[in-house]
Amino acid sequence: MENTVLIAYGSKYGATAGIAEKIGEVLRREGFTVEVRQARSVSDVSAYRAVVIGSGLYIGQWLKEAAKLLQDQEQALSQRPVWFFVTGPTGGGSGPPALPQKFRNSDRLKPVTDRIQPRDIALFGGMIDPKKISFIDKIVVKAVKAQVGDFRDWSAIETWAKAIADTLKQ
Repeated sequence: MENTVLIAYGSKYGATAGIAEKIGEVLRREGFTVEVRQARSVSDVSAYRAVVIGSGLYIGQWLKEAAKLLQDQEQALSQRPVWFFVTGPTGGGSGPPALPQKFRNSDRLKPVTDRIQPRDIALFGGMIDPKKISFIDKIVVKAVKAQVGDFRDWSAIETWAKAIADTLKQ
């Protein structure tokens, strides 16, 4: 697996998983061997050439399974090229990319991510499908007046993944 790129993700309703799959698709097209896996299924990252980790953001926090992977594998992650992406904000137009830097990383994980030193932390718009979310999440969506819909910018995701491939080819 020494030439394999791992894409690990935490996803509550599937939007982040879809982004992880798209990143994997782009890296494969660029000639890399790629594994796309749920973060909870990854116990060791030391065999991978590079790692991309993504998480949905809920109330500004990474999902537990993705946060646990960062914390458990901090040493190995700090010794290889690593990229992070987060998803969750919804909105149209220039919404998600214009959000402040603080939305790219939770305060709780900042010391860990500072030690890992990822090459980049990308923020992508998320998706809210009212047919899929829990009753409690529907209440939160209504309370914060979040926009419902799919706000994933596939072009931006592909461009970001291509930049990862370009970096790894150097």
